[in-house]
Order: sequence, then C-alpha cells, then structure tokens
Amino acid sequence: MTAVRRTEARAHAHPAWWAFLVHRLSGLGLALFLPLHFWALGEALHGAAALDGFLRFADHALFKFGEWGLVVLLSLHMMGGVRLLLIEFGSASGLRKNWIAAAAGFAMATGLAFALSLLS
Repeated sequence: MTAVRRTEARAHAHPAWWAFLVHRLSGLGLALFLPLHFWALGEALHGAAALDGFLRFADHALFKFGEWGLVVLLSLHMMGGVRLLLIEFGSASGLRKNWIAAAAGFAMATGLAFALSLLS
C-alpha cells in the first residue's frame, strides 16, 4: 500500500470526513425530493379533487416513513451546514468532533421526535 492510500484511508476514517459525506448525501436526498414536492404542490393547481386524491394516496405508511426520512435529512443537512459555518467563522480550537457529535445527536433527536408524533 502506498503512502497516498494510507493517508487517504486515514482521512476517510476521520469523523470530519463522515460529517462531510452525510452533509453532501443529505443535500442530494433533499434535491431529489424537490421534484416530488413540486408535483404535489402542482396537484393543488388542478383543483381540490386532484389534491384530495393525492393526499389520500400519500396517507400510506410508506409515505409516513418517507416524511420521517425527510425530517431526518433536513435536520442532518441543517446541522451539517451550521457545523461548517462554525468551522469557517469560528475559532479552530479542536472542537470539530464535538460539533459533529452534536449535529448527529440533534438529527437523531429530531427524527425520533417526529417518529413519535406519527404514532400519536
């Protein structure tokens, strides 16, 4: 194994790299959701009957799970963005791992709170 590969493997094991990856993947997931969201909003332009039909279709358990996933993606992406802003504009005092852990914890807590709200 060359020195470059060892360095690359070490870099990919760092929590900051995983935070970067989660932030990018959550952004991609949100971007993929937008056309579906615009389609649903577009149904409202076709009248109340078309929107009601879509809402009945979206009342299935798979869509509820998707809503939960969307909330988790939003919270992950938001906290990843906040983490990046703090790194860019804050002092580089070695608190990056703590911010990564806080971002992941906030995202999990938000997702769990939303999942609990679906049960009630």
